Formats: sequence, structure tokens, C-alpha cells
Amino acid sequence: MFISKSKKSPFYQLTYEINGKRTTVSTKTANLQEASKFMTTFYEREVAPQTETKQPRYSEFKFILLSAFEKEYVEYIKASKSKSYLSSVNLSFKMLKSFTGDITINRLEVRILDKFVITTFTRTQRGASLYYRTLKAAFNKAIAWNYLSENPLKKIKVPKIAKSFPVFISFSEFQLILNNTKNDYLKNIFTTAFYTGMRLGELLNMKWSWIDFEQNIIKVQCTDTFTTKSKKERIIPMCATLRILFRNQFPKVSDLDQNNFVFTRVNGIKLNEDFISKQFKKSVRTSKLDDKIHFHSVRHSFASMLVQRGLRREKSVRYKWFEIVTIVKYSRQLCTESCVGYGNIHCEA
Repeated sequence: MFISKSKKSPFYQLTYEINGKRTTVSTKTANLQEASKFMTTFYEREVAPQTETKQPRYSEFKFILLSAFEKEYVEYIKASKSKSYLSSVNLSFKMLKSFTGDITINRLEVRILDKFVITTFTRTQRGASLYYRTLKAAFNKAIAWNYLSENPLKKIKVPKIAKSFPVFISFSEFQLILNNTKNDYLKNIFTTAFYTGMRLGELLNMKWSWIDFEQNIIKVQCTDTFTTKSKKERIIPMCATLRILFRNQFPKVSDLDQNNFVFTRVNGIKLNEDFISKQFKKSVRTSKLDDKIHFHSVRHSFASMLVQRGLRREKSVRYKWFEIVTIVKYSRQLCTESCVGYGNIHCEA
């Protein structure tokens, strides 16, 4: 059962099937939302009583437009997902609607979605993979909400993407990047990332209350305005290099509040992640290094450093404060340089 328009009439037409016979009836409206409501009412009044098949019961499923479902789904996951994931959801639905139109979700057949995935893959491989994963999760929730009887994306396979090893930075390359970075606060951010493996979002949300100078640790914490990617808090050992860096910065903070951001240009104002990432890229290009290097490469470099210092992969599993098992696996294959100059890194339990 679906609604569509034809050149013969300005109104949406409802096409339905009873016992193998397809029939069309006018919804008597040119408004898509009103036509969708008509379809629901018409089925319950006219079609359901004549339907011989009892399973699955079509009347149990609700008809909803993609745009309406997207709005409801985003509102549902907003409290538990990151802003970047929400952006991915919005983009995925935007791309799907531009391909299929704002149709009712029950009209998303395997054939249509398969064509959407393949067409997108020819244009952007990683984009197709992202849309597939995101929409598949959304359609699973649509099943729970009785909008779908099954997930059509489960019958579709996305072509595999060629995977390359993550790029990592040697100590000498990192020093070159620092030398080509003008602002001290940027140098401090880059250095902390290099010696802790912290993500950019964690660094920019870090507050002085996270730093314990007595125990030489950094406590990555979840707050009302920030949660870690894994939704878990963790403890990171603080090496001598960072202890000196933070101690030198500590006296410069006037009227110190433990809730102040460690890295900031104006007290109480958090730095923008995209801005910091672009500044790092600028320093990389000024240093004439591999253009594949980006801010997250610093996290890969930290993992490489741990492997070079003798950290075993199975041991890293117990180090929840590192959360780098996968990165260590890749880095073990890449490490060729010595660890001289990395600083007093805590690699032992």
C-alpha cells in the first residue's frame, strides 16, 4: 500500500492490494500529510476486514513520513548521542530524502535503498558507509515503534572500503610541528594530546579539577555539558613533561577556579574543536609533512609510543584509561623508530 501522484489528477492516489488484486483510490487531497492520514484510516476501514493474511498484521504498523520519523528519532537519541553523531543522522536522512523524496517510511523497499547505497558509493565510499550504518540503526528503532515490520537495510551489503594503516608522527616530526606553531596555548594542547592520547573534545573540555598534582594523574570526567565517546570516565597517568607544562601554566591563572578550562583564551569560554583541528593542520603543512596527518594522528602516535616502550596489546586491554586496543594493534606493525625523546611516559601498571 502506498500513495503517489499522477498527471491525471492533482490529488494523491492510494494504491492498495487485496488478495492479489491491485486497486487505486483518490485521497481527495494534494497535501502529503493528509494523504498519509487518509491511507491509515482507509486501510483500517476498508482493507483490513477483507485481508485474508493475518501475519504480519499490516494494521499494526503506523504510516509516517521520513521527515517526521527523522524528527522523532533525533529527539529520542539527542540525550544519549554526541553532537557529531546527531549531525551524521541529519545528514544521512537529508541524503536519503534527496534520493527518494519525503515518502512514507513503509515505502522504503530493498530495491530503492540498494540503489541509494550503490549510487552514493560511486560518489563517496565513506559517505555511503556512514549513511548505511546510521540509517540501519534508525530503522531498527522504527521496527520497535511499529513503523516497519523489518529492516530493509539488513538485506543490503555495502561494498568494502579499502583500509589503510593510520598515520602516526615520530618525536622529531612532532617537534617540527611545535616549532611551526606560533601560539603557546596551541603548543600546550598539541603536547598534552601527544603525551596522553586524549581526544580533542576531551582536551578542550578538561578543567583544572581534572588534574591531580599529588597523584600525577588526569581524571577524564563526564559532566552535564560533556561526555566521553565511550560514556566512561578514566584516569590517565601524567608524565613529567606535562607536570612541568601544567605547573608553569598554573600560576598564570588569575582567580583560579577549579571549574575553569585548562586550555582557553578567555576564562569560561571553551575553544572550538574545528578551529584547533585546522590550526594543527596548518602547522603540519607549514612543516611540509605528510598531508594525511591530522589531529587524531596524535592519538595514533601516542599508541605507537606505548608499543615502542614495550606495552603488550593484551596488557592494554586492562588499561581502560587508554582505550587504544585497536590503535595499538595497528601501531605494532608500524613502529620502527626508537622512543628516545618521548619523555617520562608511564607505561607500567
